[in-house]
Amino acid sequence: MRVLICVTHLLGTGHLSRALTLGRAFARQGHSVDLVSGGGGVANLDYSGVTLHQLPPVKSDGVNFTHLLDAENRPVNQHYLQDRVDTLCRILRETTPDVLITELFPFGRRILAAEFTAMLKTAHSLPRRPRVFCSIRDILAPPSKPEKATQTEQRITQYYDAVLVHSDPEQTPLETSWPVTPALSAKLAYTGYVAPPVPDAHPLGTGAGEVLVTAGGGGVGEALFTVAVEAAKLDNRPWRLLVGGADAAQQINRLQALAGAHTIIEPTRPDFRQMLHHAAAAVAMCGYNTAMDLLQTGTPAVFVPFDAGGEVEQGLRAKSLARHSQFAVVKTADLTPEALLAGLSKAVRKDPPSRNHFDGANEVVRIVTRVLESSID
Repeated sequence: MRVLICVTHLLGTGHLSRALTLGRAFARQGHSVDLVSGGGGVANLDYSGVTLHQLPPVKSDGVNFTHLLDAENRPVNQHYLQDRVDTLCRILRETTPDVLITELFPFGRRILAAEFTAMLKTAHSLPRRPRVFCSIRDILAPPSKPEKATQTEQRITQYYDAVLVHSDPEQTPLETSWPVTPALSAKLAYTGYVAPPVPDAHPLGTGAGEVLVTAGGGGVGEALFTVAVEAAKLDNRPWRLLVGGADAAQQINRLQALAGAHTIIEPTRPDFRQMLHHAAAAVAMCGYNTAMDLLQTGTPAVFVPFDAGGEVEQGLRAKSLARHSQFAVVKTADLTPEALLAGLSKAVRKDPPSRNHFDGANEVVRIVTRVLESSID
Protein backbone atom coordinates (compact mmCIF):
# COMPACT_ATOMS: atom_id res chain seq x y z
CA MET A 1 0.00 0.00 0.00
CA ARG A 2 0.91 3.61 -0.42
CA VAL A 3 -0.31 5.58 2.61
CA LEU A 4 -0.70 9.34 2.99
CA ILE A 5 -1.26 10.76 6.48
CA CYS A 6 -2.27 14.39 6.94
CA VAL A 7 -1.83 16.06 10.35
CA THR A 8 -1.59 19.60 11.70
CA HIS A 9 -0.54 20.18 15.31
CA LEU A 10 -1.35 23.67 16.55
CA LEU A 11 -0.12 23.83 20.16
CA GLY A 12 1.53 20.68 21.49
CA THR A 13 3.22 17.93 19.51
CA GLY A 14 1.01 14.96 20.43
CA HIS A 15 -0.95 14.85 17.17
CA LEU A 16 2.22 14.72 15.07
CA SER A 17 3.84 12.15 17.37
CA ARG A 18 0.80 9.84 17.15
CA ALA A 19 0.61 10.22 13.36
CA LEU A 20 4.28 9.27 13.10
CA THR A 21 3.66 6.20 15.26
CA LEU A 22 1.01 5.11 12.76
CA GLY A 23 3.31 5.87 9.85
CA ARG A 24 6.14 3.77 11.28
CA ALA A 25 3.73 0.86 11.83
CA PHE A 26 2.79 0.89 8.14
CA ALA A 27 6.45 1.22 7.14
CA ARG A 28 7.45 -1.79 9.27
CA GLN A 29 4.97 -3.88 7.27
CA GLY A 30 6.65 -2.82 4.03
CA HIS A 31 4.20 -0.10 2.99
CA SER A 32 5.19 3.28 1.55
CA VAL A 33 4.29 6.16 3.87
CA ASP A 34 4.08 9.88 3.15
CA LEU A 35 3.17 12.27 5.96
CA VAL A 36 2.05 15.85 5.41
CA SER A 37 2.62 18.07 8.43
CA GLY A 38 0.87 21.41 8.63
CA GLY A 39 2.33 22.46 11.97
CA GLY A 40 5.80 23.68 12.82
CA GLY A 41 8.90 21.51 12.65
CA VAL A 42 9.58 19.37 15.74
CA ALA A 43 12.89 17.84 16.76
CA ASN A 44 13.18 14.79 19.04
CA LEU A 45 10.51 12.83 17.13
CA ASP A 46 11.13 9.61 15.20
CA TYR A 47 10.56 10.15 11.47
CA SER A 48 12.08 6.83 10.41
CA GLY A 49 10.35 5.06 7.54
CA VAL A 50 8.23 8.12 6.71
CA THR A 51 8.66 10.64 3.89
CA LEU A 52 7.84 14.03 5.41
CA HIS A 53 6.15 16.81 3.43
CA GLN A 54 5.96 20.21 5.14
CA LEU A 55 3.15 22.68 4.45
CA PRO A 56 3.64 26.36 5.20
CA PRO A 57 3.28 25.96 8.97
CA VAL A 58 0.56 27.34 11.19
CA LYS A 59 0.09 27.35 14.96
CA SER A 60 -2.57 28.58 17.32
CA ASP A 61 -2.33 31.89 19.14
CA GLY A 62 -1.82 30.25 22.53
CA VAL A 63 -5.06 28.46 23.39
CA ASN A 64 -7.04 30.53 20.87
CA PHE A 65 -7.47 27.90 18.16
CA THR A 66 -9.55 30.24 15.97
CA HIS A 67 -6.60 32.60 15.41
CA LEU A 68 -3.76 31.11 13.38
CA LEU A 69 -0.18 32.38 13.23
CA ASP A 70 2.74 31.57 10.95
CA ALA A 71 6.19 30.52 12.15
CA GLU A 72 7.10 34.18 12.84
CA ASN A 73 3.95 34.72 14.96
CA ARG A 74 2.25 36.79 12.27
CA PRO A 75 -1.47 36.28 11.58
CA VAL A 76 -1.93 34.18 8.45
CA ASN A 77 -3.87 35.58 5.51
CA GLN A 78 -5.94 33.96 2.79
CA HIS A 79 -3.01 33.84 0.37
CA TYR A 80 -0.98 31.90 2.94
CA LEU A 81 -3.84 29.49 3.58
CA GLN A 82 -4.48 29.00 -0.14
CA ASP A 83 -0.81 28.12 -0.59
CA ARG A 84 -1.36 25.33 1.97
CA VAL A 85 -4.42 24.09 0.08
CA ASP A 86 -2.59 24.07 -3.26
CA THR A 87 0.44 22.29 -1.80
CA LEU A 88 -1.68 19.70 -0.02
CA CYS A 89 -3.71 18.81 -3.10
CA ARG A 90 -0.55 18.68 -5.24
CA ILE A 91 1.06 16.21 -2.82
CA LEU A 92 -2.09 14.09 -2.89
CA ARG A 93 -2.14 13.95 -6.70
CA GLU A 94 1.59 13.20 -6.90
CA THR A 95 1.61 10.44 -4.30
CA THR A 96 -1.62 8.78 -5.55
CA PRO A 97 -2.14 6.92 -2.26
CA ASP A 98 -4.17 3.79 -1.74
CA VAL A 99 -4.97 5.03 1.76
CA LEU A 100 -5.57 8.57 3.02
CA ILE A 101 -5.67 9.21 6.78
CA THR A 102 -6.64 12.56 8.28
CA GLU A 103 -5.62 13.04 11.89
CA LEU A 104 -8.47 14.54 14.01
CA PHE A 105 -10.44 16.20 11.18
CA PRO A 106 -13.44 16.36 10.88
CA PHE A 107 -13.86 15.97 14.67
CA GLY A 108 -11.51 18.90 15.16
CA ARG A 109 -9.34 21.36 13.22
CA ARG A 110 -12.50 23.06 11.94
CA ILE A 111 -10.48 26.25 11.45
CA LEU A 112 -8.71 24.32 8.65
CA ALA A 113 -11.88 22.81 7.18
CA ALA A 114 -11.32 24.47 3.79
CA GLU A 115 -7.99 22.71 3.18
CA PHE A 116 -9.13 19.34 4.50
CA THR A 117 -12.31 19.50 2.40
CA ALA A 118 -10.35 20.47 -0.71
CA MET A 119 -8.07 17.49 -0.17
CA LEU A 120 -11.00 15.11 0.39
CA LYS A 121 -12.75 16.35 -2.77
CA THR A 122 -9.51 15.90 -4.70
CA ALA A 123 -9.13 12.37 -3.32
CA HIS A 124 -12.63 11.43 -4.42
CA SER A 125 -12.01 12.85 -7.89
CA LEU A 126 -8.91 10.75 -8.56
CA PRO A 127 -9.24 7.98 -11.17
CA ARG A 128 -8.57 5.46 -8.40
CA ARG A 129 -10.03 6.79 -5.17
CA PRO A 130 -8.01 6.08 -2.02
CA ARG A 131 -9.77 4.59 0.97
CA VAL A 132 -10.21 7.40 3.47
CA PHE A 133 -9.88 7.07 7.24
CA CYS A 134 -10.09 9.47 10.16
CA SER A 135 -7.70 8.91 13.06
CA ILE A 136 -8.82 10.14 16.50
CA ARG A 137 -7.61 9.75 20.07
CA ASP A 138 -9.64 8.35 22.96
CA ILE A 139 -11.05 11.69 24.17
CA LEU A 140 -12.16 14.56 21.93
CA ALA A 141 -13.09 18.14 22.66
CA PRO A 142 -16.89 17.78 22.94
CA PRO A 143 -18.86 19.78 20.33
CA SER A 144 -19.94 23.13 21.75
CA LYS A 145 -23.08 23.12 19.60
CA PRO A 146 -25.22 20.23 18.27
CA GLU A 147 -24.75 21.44 14.70
CA LYS A 148 -20.99 20.82 14.95
CA ALA A 149 -21.62 17.14 15.68
CA THR A 150 -24.14 17.01 12.83
CA GLN A 151 -21.70 18.59 10.38
CA THR A 152 -18.96 16.19 11.46
CA GLU A 153 -21.21 13.20 10.86
CA GLN A 154 -22.19 14.53 7.43
CA ARG A 155 -18.53 14.80 6.43
CA ILE A 156 -17.81 11.30 7.73
CA THR A 157 -20.74 9.93 5.71
CA GLN A 158 -19.74 11.81 2.57
CA TYR A 159 -15.98 11.23 2.49
CA TYR A 160 -14.82 8.51 4.91
CA ASP A 161 -14.70 4.73 4.89
CA ALA A 162 -14.07 4.42 8.64
CA VAL A 163 -13.12 6.26 11.82
CA LEU A 164 -10.14 4.77 13.67
CA VAL A 165 -10.65 5.34 17.41
CA HIS A 166 -7.42 4.88 19.35
CA SER A 167 -8.96 3.67 22.58
CA ASP A 168 -10.24 0.67 24.50
CA PRO A 169 -14.04 0.88 24.25
CA GLU A 170 -14.41 -0.76 27.66
CA GLN A 171 -12.11 1.79 29.28
CA THR A 172 -13.03 4.94 27.34
CA PRO A 173 -15.73 4.67 24.65
CA LEU A 174 -16.07 7.58 22.25
CA GLU A 175 -19.40 8.44 23.91
CA THR A 176 -17.37 9.72 26.87
CA SER A 177 -16.69 12.91 24.93
CA TRP A 178 -18.71 12.83 21.68
CA PRO A 179 -22.36 12.08 20.77
CA VAL A 180 -22.40 8.80 18.85
CA THR A 181 -25.44 8.16 16.67
CA PRO A 182 -26.19 4.77 15.08
CA ALA A 183 -24.90 6.08 11.74
CA LEU A 184 -21.61 7.21 13.26
CA SER A 185 -21.30 4.03 15.33
CA ALA A 186 -21.37 1.98 12.13
CA LYS A 187 -18.22 3.80 10.96
CA LEU A 188 -16.21 3.35 14.17
CA ALA A 189 -13.31 0.92 14.40
CA TYR A 190 -11.64 0.75 17.81
CA THR A 191 -7.93 0.06 17.52
CA GLY A 192 -6.74 -0.05 21.12
CA TYR A 193 -4.20 2.49 22.27
CA VAL A 194 -1.60 3.82 19.83
CA ALA A 195 1.86 4.06 21.35
CA PRO A 196 5.42 3.25 20.37
CA PRO A 197 6.81 -0.04 21.69
CA VAL A 198 7.75 0.03 25.37
CA PRO A 199 11.37 1.20 25.51
CA ASP A 200 14.08 -0.59 27.42
CA ALA A 201 15.15 0.89 30.71
CA HIS A 202 17.68 3.69 30.38
CA PRO A 203 21.14 2.11 29.98
CA LEU A 204 22.69 4.73 32.28
CA GLY A 205 19.90 4.58 34.83
CA THR A 206 19.16 8.25 34.21
CA GLY A 207 16.17 9.43 36.22
CA ALA A 208 16.64 6.91 39.03
CA GLY A 209 14.70 7.96 42.13
CA GLU A 210 13.68 11.26 40.56
CA VAL A 211 10.36 13.01 40.22
CA LEU A 212 10.09 13.77 36.49
CA VAL A 213 7.97 16.77 35.53
CA THR A 214 6.79 17.24 31.94
CA ALA A 215 4.24 19.29 30.06
CA GLY A 216 4.89 17.58 26.72
CA GLY A 217 6.70 19.04 23.75
CA GLY A 218 4.64 22.23 23.41
CA GLY A 219 5.12 25.64 24.96
CA VAL A 220 2.64 25.20 27.80
CA GLY A 221 2.98 24.37 31.47
CA GLU A 222 4.45 27.55 32.93
CA ALA A 223 2.25 27.37 36.04
CA LEU A 224 2.89 23.64 36.48
CA PHE A 225 6.66 24.10 36.35
CA THR A 226 6.57 27.05 38.74
CA VAL A 227 4.65 25.08 41.35
CA ALA A 228 6.84 22.01 40.79
CA VAL A 229 9.97 24.04 41.58
CA GLU A 230 8.46 25.07 44.90
CA ALA A 231 7.23 21.53 45.67
CA ALA A 232 10.74 20.19 45.06
CA LYS A 233 12.06 22.43 47.84
CA LEU A 234 9.72 20.67 50.27
CA ASP A 235 10.71 17.16 49.15
CA ASN A 236 13.89 15.19 49.80
CA ARG A 237 13.91 13.49 46.41
CA PRO A 238 15.68 14.88 43.33
CA TRP A 239 13.34 16.51 40.80
CA ARG A 240 13.90 16.95 37.07
CA LEU A 241 11.82 19.38 34.99
CA LEU A 242 11.74 18.79 31.21
CA VAL A 243 10.70 21.98 29.43
CA GLY A 244 9.49 22.11 25.82
CA GLY A 245 8.32 24.71 23.33
CA ALA A 246 9.95 27.47 21.30
CA ASP A 247 10.66 29.53 24.43
CA ALA A 248 12.19 26.64 26.38
CA ALA A 249 15.52 28.45 26.91
CA GLN A 250 13.84 31.48 28.50
CA GLN A 251 11.62 29.24 30.64
CA ILE A 252 14.59 27.23 31.84
CA ASN A 253 16.50 30.38 32.82
CA ARG A 254 13.48 31.67 34.75
CA LEU A 255 12.95 28.39 36.58
CA GLN A 256 16.63 27.90 37.41
CA ALA A 257 16.57 31.22 39.23
CA LEU A 258 13.78 29.83 41.45
CA ALA A 259 14.99 26.26 41.89
CA GLY A 260 16.60 24.57 44.87
CA ALA A 261 19.90 22.71 44.79
CA HIS A 262 18.51 19.24 43.98
CA THR A 263 16.32 20.27 41.03
CA ILE A 264 17.51 19.72 37.45
CA ILE A 265 15.88 21.85 34.75
CA GLU A 266 16.57 21.06 31.10
CA PRO A 267 14.92 20.84 27.66
CA THR A 268 12.70 17.89 26.76
CA ARG A 269 14.76 14.83 25.94
CA PRO A 270 14.24 11.91 23.56
CA ASP A 271 15.11 9.37 26.28
CA PHE A 272 12.27 10.52 28.58
CA ARG A 273 10.35 7.26 28.15
CA GLN A 274 13.42 5.22 29.12
CA MET A 275 13.88 7.38 32.22
CA LEU A 276 10.35 6.55 33.40
CA HIS A 277 11.43 3.00 34.24
CA HIS A 278 13.74 4.36 36.94
CA ALA A 279 11.78 7.38 38.16
CA ALA A 280 10.22 7.54 41.59
CA ALA A 281 7.18 9.25 40.09
CA ALA A 282 6.09 11.73 37.45
CA VAL A 283 4.11 14.96 37.34
CA ALA A 284 2.50 15.61 34.00
CA MET A 285 -0.37 17.02 32.09
CA CYS A 286 -2.68 14.38 30.68
CA GLY A 287 -2.17 14.42 26.93
CA TYR A 288 -2.77 11.14 25.14
CA ASN A 289 0.87 10.26 24.46
CA THR A 290 2.11 11.08 27.96
CA ALA A 291 -0.72 9.06 29.50
CA MET A 292 0.27 6.09 27.32
CA ASP A 293 3.92 6.42 28.40
CA LEU A 294 2.93 6.30 32.07
CA LEU A 295 0.53 3.39 31.60
CA GLN A 296 3.09 1.39 29.64
CA THR A 297 5.83 1.80 32.24
CA GLY A 298 3.60 1.59 35.34
CA THR A 299 5.13 4.84 36.62
CA PRO A 300 3.11 6.47 39.42
CA ALA A 301 2.07 9.98 38.50
CA VAL A 302 0.09 13.06 39.37
CA PHE A 303 -1.91 14.41 36.44
CA VAL A 304 -2.49 18.15 36.24
CA PRO A 305 -4.81 18.29 33.21
CA PHE A 306 -4.42 21.17 30.78
CA ASP A 307 -7.62 23.23 30.99
CA ALA A 308 -6.71 26.68 29.67
CA GLY A 309 -9.17 28.20 27.23
CA GLY A 310 -11.98 25.94 28.45
CA GLU A 311 -10.22 22.75 27.29
CA VAL A 312 -11.80 19.63 28.82
CA GLU A 313 -10.14 16.76 26.92
CA GLN A 314 -7.31 16.15 29.38
CA GLY A 315 -9.62 16.47 32.37
CA LEU A 316 -11.89 13.76 31.01
CA ARG A 317 -8.94 11.49 30.29
CA ALA A 318 -7.44 12.05 33.74
CA LYS A 319 -10.77 11.25 35.39
CA SER A 320 -11.02 8.03 33.41
CA LEU A 321 -7.44 6.96 34.15
CA ALA A 322 -7.56 7.92 37.83
CA ARG A 323 -9.39 4.66 38.41
CA HIS A 324 -5.92 3.15 38.16
CA SER A 325 -4.34 3.39 41.61
CA GLN A 326 -1.02 4.53 40.15
CA PHE A 327 -2.49 7.95 39.28
CA ALA A 328 -3.73 10.94 41.23
CA VAL A 329 -5.27 14.11 39.78
CA VAL A 330 -4.82 17.75 40.83
CA LYS A 331 -6.87 20.35 38.99
CA THR A 332 -5.11 23.52 37.88
CA ALA A 333 -7.33 25.60 40.16
CA ASP A 334 -6.16 23.51 43.14
CA LEU A 335 -2.49 23.41 42.17
CA THR A 336 -0.15 24.22 45.06
CA PRO A 337 3.17 22.68 46.15
CA GLU A 338 1.37 20.98 49.02
CA ALA A 339 -1.37 19.58 46.76
CA LEU A 340 1.25 18.25 44.36
CA LEU A 341 3.12 16.47 47.14
CA ALA A 342 -0.13 15.06 48.55
CA GLY A 343 -0.97 13.67 45.11
CA LEU A 344 2.46 12.07 44.82
CA SER A 345 1.94 10.36 48.17
CA LYS A 346 -1.23 8.73 46.79
CA ALA A 347 0.29 7.52 43.51
CA VAL A 348 1.62 3.96 43.63
CA ARG A 349 3.71 2.13 41.06
CA LYS A 350 1.79 -0.65 39.26
CA ASP A 351 2.76 -3.46 36.97
CA PRO A 352 2.09 -2.22 33.42
CA PRO A 353 -0.79 -3.74 31.45
CA SER A 354 -0.22 -6.31 28.73
CA ARG A 355 1.53 -4.92 25.69
CA ASN A 356 -1.51 -5.93 23.66
CA HIS A 357 -3.33 -2.94 25.13
CA PHE A 358 -0.95 -0.67 23.20
CA ASP A 359 -0.89 -2.46 19.83
CA GLY A 360 -3.19 0.14 18.26
CA ALA A 361 -0.79 1.18 15.51
CA ASN A 362 -0.46 -2.40 14.22
CA GLU A 363 -4.22 -2.86 14.58
CA VAL A 364 -4.72 0.19 12.34
CA VAL A 365 -2.59 -1.49 9.68
CA ARG A 366 -4.69 -4.66 9.99
CA ILE A 367 -8.01 -2.74 9.78
CA VAL A 368 -6.92 -0.69 6.78
CA THR A 369 -5.63 -3.79 5.02
CA ARG A 370 -8.96 -5.57 5.51
CA VAL A 371 -10.88 -2.59 4.11
CA LEU A 372 -8.63 -2.45 1.04
CA GLU A 373 -8.89 -6.18 0.48
CA SER A 374 -12.68 -6.10 0.75
CA SER A 375 -12.88 -3.23 -1.75
CA ILE A 376 -10.76 -5.20 -4.22
CA ASP A 377 -12.99 -8.24 -3.79
